[in-house]
Amino acid sequence: MAQKKDAKFIRGSTMRHVVVMSLSSSIGLVAVFLVDFVDMYFLSLLGEIELASAIGYAGSILFFTTSICIGLAIAMGALVSVSIGSGNIERTKHYLVNIYAVILVITIVLAFFIWMFIPALVSLLGAEGRSADLSIAYLRIMIPSMPIIGLAISSGAALRAVGDAKRSMFSTLAGGAVNAILDPFFIFTLDLGVEGAAIASVIARFTMLVFAFYPVYKHHQLLTRFKFKLFIQDIRPIFTIVIPAILTNIATPVANGYVTASMAKFGDSAVAGMAIIGRLIPVAFGVVYAVSGAVGPIIGQNFGAKDLKRVKRTITDAFVFVAGYVAIVSVILFFSSEYIGIIFNVDAEAGHLINIFCFYVAITFIFSGSTFVGNAAFNNLGKPNYSTLLNWGKATIGTIPFVYFGALWFQAPGILIGQAFGNLLFGGISILISYLLVNKLEKKNS
Repeated sequence: MAQKKDAKFIRGSTMRHVVVMSLSSSIGLVAVFLVDFVDMYFLSLLGEIELASAIGYAGSILFFTTSICIGLAIAMGALVSVSIGSGNIERTKHYLVNIYAVILVITIVLAFFIWMFIPALVSLLGAEGRSADLSIAYLRIMIPSMPIIGLAISSGAALRAVGDAKRSMFSTLAGGAVNAILDPFFIFTLDLGVEGAAIASVIARFTMLVFAFYPVYKHHQLLTRFKFKLFIQDIRPIFTIVIPAILTNIATPVANGYVTASMAKFGDSAVAGMAIIGRLIPVAFGVVYAVSGAVGPIIGQNFGAKDLKRVKRTITDAFVFVAGYVAIVSVILFFSSEYIGIIFNVDAEAGHLINIFCFYVAITFIFSGSTFVGNAAFNNLGKPNYSTLLNWGKATIGTIPFVYFGALWFQAPGILIGQAFGNLLFGGISILISYLLVNKLEKKNS
């Protein structure tokens, strides 16, 4: 009974669990993203359009590395939540330790190779001149901390999997607070510019790791001794989720890289506008970004407890929650778009892109949120390959032709609008397949 007590999501209101987990998870995420937004503001005060475009180019590569870390965290959350739902705490501990080992190996190797090829990657995105130099300087500092953010995000996922969203939130809040304090100090007081912003972010990542790992170790006592024999046994179930999850998550940054390269053809102002939008999106829609990681443990625990009716109800509640949240935020953005341009002192071209986003594109995040909910369902119901196929479909079929023809017909604004149409198409497909999967599982178990 003591072991079953930890499976807190198998009873009570599913909507309440969705709302509480999503909001509490998003608070920390939004805090981190808000600091990135403030980063952009501080750097804009230096008066160089190249700085904003440099962050845009660097952000595309960091988005790729962070997405890999999130993919690893998805495996952590899925395996831990399902094993807790089934009441197997010892299995949970071994999964957690072995996933930590996998995370370290993957992130160290990837960080090394990415660091070696930073100039080539920046050039591939279309960066030139000073924008390219600033991007390289920023990434040289940030990329080596990939293992730190990988462990931090996965520790947060482990906390959410056991229902401890509060401590997971505190870890990201702590990282955001440290970054917010150190940013102006390094950027202005020490006059380090873009390198100062990178140093502050690395220190913040270390802070997140400390605040996330400690409660996993001390409060929940989920760590156990590493045993190589069990590690070998766990490789298959871990990589069954890790590989599709990573492939799923890198689809979006690959698509984002194509969008950035397409926008680069219209100059630094267009890339700067896109970079500001890229920082605005996670602040405005941080709750939507949090839904996948927040809803996953709820689905996982109920699936582990073989309660598919609650699984379906959770998916429905998540869709409804996302739609309501995006609608409210889109109205706010509609009326505040001009102020965003003023805050960042953008030129007419960048300001026009921001207006296009706030007026027409923001509302389509309902369908981006639907994709996130679908990913959570697929990953926790034993079908991670569905997430991979849908996300790569969105990154290719749902991005390349829409962005290409959007740019051809409507220049830079057409890129934003084309990307939105792709989100709409694949978000709808994700909703449909989610319900078909649960219905199939219900028939199988009846």
